[in-house]
Amino acid sequence: MKITLQHIHVPSTDAVDTLIEKGVFALQPRVQIDEAKVRVEWMEGESPAFRAFVHIVTPGPDIEAEGRDHSLKAAVAKMFKELKAKIDARTRKKVSRVKETPRGREGRRSAR
Repeated sequence: MKITLQHIHVPSTDAVDTLIEKGVFALQPRVQIDEAKVRVEWMEGESPAFRAFVHIVTPGPDIEAEGRDHSLKAAVAKMFKELKAKIDARTRKKVSRVKETPRGREGRRSAR
């Protein structure tokens, strides 16, 4: 897995970088991650000013999530919360497809 971390108007700190890396690695058992592109930024004049965005490259459709807040750590936490919700929805959808029974002749009742 490759992680690309981009800081825009935000200094790179070990605390934030470690938080992001641990969060991405924690998702590994739930979804296969080929590449993770994370962007954290401070936007002057915006409220809330901090934004965290992640693009996860997976086999199949990619997953994207965003978090915005007044602190960088809170924005990162919101980003991971949204990302986990999307992964859970994707997993539920896959499981429901497997559980559905095909409606062939055997599955239908006779109208007689």
